[in-house]
Amino acid sequence: MKAIWISLCLIVMAAMVSAHEVRPAIGDLEVAEGQVDITLTLNGEALVAGVSLEGIENTDALDASDEVDRVRALEPDALRAELEPRMPDFVESLQVTAGGMPVDLTVIQIDVAEVGNTELPRDTVLSLSGPLPDGAETISLTWPSAYGALVLRQQGVEEPYTGYLEGGQSSGDIQLGGGDEASGWMTFATYIPVGFDHILPKGLDHILFVLGLFFLSTRFTPLLWQVSAFTLAHTVTLAMAVLGIVSVPGSIVEPLIAASIVYVALENVVSDKLHRWRPFVIFGFGLLHGLGFASVLGEFGLPDGQVVPALIGFNVGVEFGQLTVIAIAFILVWYAIRVDRGEADVAPAQGLYGVLAVIFAGLGFAMNTPGFQEVMGASAMVFFWPMAALCVLCAVSATLVDKLNAYRRFVAVPASAAIALVGAYWFVERVFL
Repeated sequence: MKAIWISLCLIVMAAMVSAHEVRPAIGDLEVAEGQVDITLTLNGEALVAGVSLEGIENTDALDASDEVDRVRALEPDALRAELEPRMPDFVESLQVTAGGMPVDLTVIQIDVAEVGNTELPRDTVLSLSGPLPDGAETISLTWPSAYGALVLRQQGVEEPYTGYLEGGQSSGDIQLGGGDEASGWMTFATYIPVGFDHILPKGLDHILFVLGLFFLSTRFTPLLWQVSAFTLAHTVTLAMAVLGIVSVPGSIVEPLIAASIVYVALENVVSDKLHRWRPFVIFGFGLLHGLGFASVLGEFGLPDGQVVPALIGFNVGVEFGQLTVIAIAFILVWYAIRVDRGEADVAPAQGLYGVLAVIFAGLGFAMNTPGFQEVMGASAMVFFWPMAALCVLCAVSATLVDKLNAYRRFVAVPASAAIALVGAYWFVERVFL
């Protein structure tokens, strides 16, 4: 029993993180009357704090997170005053060329949003302008790796370029007159990893909801019904929100998503039956999660004329992410389920899960490096300690297999209880903190 409590604590402590979100920068590029104008909407607090956003989704993963939080509390004029001396270095780091010649850009305006929720980044808008070199027919921009990702959108032309640039990536040559709009298939393929990335590794709330569906039962049919209802629902609201048919503020959606996690997890504790109402309830929760997905797409932006391929690609990526979560969970608990059914021996299960628990716990320490945090957006402990805890629960289940429904009592119920606790914490945090 002590092992179960320790495992619960590991799961809750690892997952109970305060997400200081980092969003991609948005760049609007327009060339008119011999002038290059670039408007950048980005995280000004991180720029002032001097931290690298490469691969980062959560500023708590950064050593300078306290400095980021300090800057977030600055009034607009104070933040603008700290930004201005950093502008020459920032502009120099932007590699903008036209016709192979560098574009001499100048920051002409800095707009800083009012102080809001200091748990979240606010927008800083930089307006840059510079003369277009004579005879240039193309323009390119290389986005510095230190500033995370950039969604670059060409304005004022037909068939405009739209691209998602990782830090350090170049847009390549963009035709000034337009015509670089990606094909439908290319747009579809581009948005698949965007959707997958929103689930793994950056969608911890969606991951816990899917795990809540998984831990209801060891049978395939209940899982299929639940996942189908969830997928259909979030597809509907994702499309409706992206097309502008429905819009709900994140301040309402995010707490309700946390509440949905609590509900499905607590119902797992009470029963392992797929009651008739559960698919309908999950469908309703799926509508909420779709609105959450839509907020991500809203930040990235959708290319004009390619909304449908981008939407489908993003949704396919989300589904791949959800199936990957389920596959990982199933692989971890598969042997424990076989032992519970009398199809495998206890001793190999104890050894297997003991070794895996030690490995995952060790990886939580060994891989907790700045490089891992940059790639995954959170510490290694957030990913590996819950897996170590799940292996401990599986070892307990195998050891106490003589108890009735050992897997449910010692794996599914404790894991669901931990998920419910994390969801409850997020609900309180998103409503009151």
